[in-house]
Amino acid sequence: MVAIVGVVVIVGLIIIPVHDLRLGLPDASTLQKSSTQYKAYELLSKGFGPGFNGPLTIVSDADSRPKSDWSRIPGLVAQDLKQADDVANVSPPVTNKEGDIAIITATPKSGPSSTATQNLVKQIRAAAKQAQNRYHVTVLVTGTTAINIDTSSKLSAALPVFLVLVVGLALVIQTLVFRSLLVPITAVVGFLLTIGAALGATTFVFQLGHGQQILGIASSALIISFLPVLLVAILFGLAMDYEVFLVTRMRESYNATHDATGATIAGFKASARVVTAAAIIMISVFGSFIFGGTVTIATIGFALAFGVLVDAFLIRMTFVPAVHTLLGDRAWQLPRWIDRILPNVDIEGKHLQDQLGDRSAVTPTEA
Repeated sequence: MVAIVGVVVIVGLIIIPVHDLRLGLPDASTLQKSSTQYKAYELLSKGFGPGFNGPLTIVSDADSRPKSDWSRIPGLVAQDLKQADDVANVSPPVTNKEGDIAIITATPKSGPSSTATQNLVKQIRAAAKQAQNRYHVTVLVTGTTAINIDTSSKLSAALPVFLVLVVGLALVIQTLVFRSLLVPITAVVGFLLTIGAALGATTFVFQLGHGQQILGIASSALIISFLPVLLVAILFGLAMDYEVFLVTRMRESYNATHDATGATIAGFKASARVVTAAAIIMISVFGSFIFGGTVTIATIGFALAFGVLVDAFLIRMTFVPAVHTLLGDRAWQLPRWIDRILPNVDIEGKHLQDQLGDRSAVTPTEA
């Protein structure tokens, strides 16, 4: 019980910074300060304001209106855009030859990756809907900044669905393999703790800026938007590998002895070295990404390395054996109604061994 509480407390403290997690796509402000791109970004920000690095493009399509109204519509749309908060400048409309399509550039006061710019995009799109109703024209917002914001929003919205799908499949497959309900639940809870710890530590270092000088990386105001999806995919595969290494041996020992505590100890002794070696290799590989390249690569490398560290040593080799020991025989029990529904997947080959044992016990006379 002490080990379980200790792991939960430690991981829980690491997860706390996730509350401040902000997702987005990188821009020149996240590059190394010695790079020419970062220097150019800073010069533009000082000379024209941070928003000059991420202008918004507004397209007005008045094709549905009479031609006599085309010339005045873009100016009205531009006038409405000037009323939005956090807008530093709105350019004069640029129209095509027919005059029905106009492009307007709005420069935010804040940088491309700031929360204020994200709110501005939402505000402009709300104003665009009002303009459509007022002037009966189509108004759309685009540009690199808007695309980055939309991409981050889509990935954030997809993450819960992806996580539920991955966790659900893990529960089903491990229930089939281990003929247990509590063992898969323990594995999935441990995986969720791993994901939370990896995101919490990454937010603490790369977004909140603690320990960046030690790692020799530049500061970043946000975490790249596809990192959570990447973490779930890669860490899930590694975590389940470690889980199978450990729990399969525990299951084999339990089937042979029906001693839950002894099976946990025997399975741990048999597989701990394999899991340790595999984890050290992956931590070394992912950790090497931290000290070279861009902040984006360093962020991904740090998150994966820290996630493997937590999952292998705190979750799989501390939390899971402790939970199994606490549960005892209950860890390997499956409700009868579930046992009747699920097909019997004999991964360990126990039934085959039993059949071979029964045959070998038959004497030549009996045969």
